Amino acid sequence: MGAVFAANMTGNTVLAGIALAQGHWPDAWRHLAPLVAFFVGAMISRLLLRLSRAPTASLLVEAAVLAAVGLLPVGPEAAVMIVAFAMGVQASAITHFAGSAVSTVVVTSTLARSADAALDQLWPGDDRSPPAATNRRLLAFTWIGYLVGAVIGALLLTVMPYPLLVPAALLLVVVLFTRA
Repeated sequence: MGAVFAANMTGNTVLAGIALAQGHWPDAWRHLAPLVAFFVGAMISRLLLRLSRAPTASLLVEAAVLAAVGLLPVGPEAAVMIVAFAMGVQASAITHFAGSAVSTVVVTSTLARSADAALDQLWPGDDRSPPAATNRRLLAFTWIGYLVGAVIGALLLTVMPYPLLVPAALLLVVVLFTRA
């Protein structure tokens, strides 16, 4: 069980469950540890949101954590834990945008809401239909953002010694523009 995810807690949960069922305790821990880090990051973000009512502090924490993991001499397992913490911070900090619920760290729910919105557009429902998905463009851009981010991340790995500095810098830009 080689893959461990920094933002895919569903995958970590499933792989941890398989490892536990097979009695592979070290593998189970490798998958459970990022879940704990993600959870703690989300709790800290929630606390920061309670204190400030704006995601600014959480985004600054996430930017600092991403920059630090990019610069610290840590191994891959520690890096995954640190990035999982940062993803937990982000997951709790940004849950709504432009009046719509969005998931900034999970593709599955965004893709499902996009499918809902596509069907609602193609075949409007009646009174028995579930509530309409809102903001189709935002959902589509969110999913496209995941894909483009993965491509850019993979390309940065080949040309930069510290590729996590790019998302850290982008978070700072977002914070600066949202404060203006």
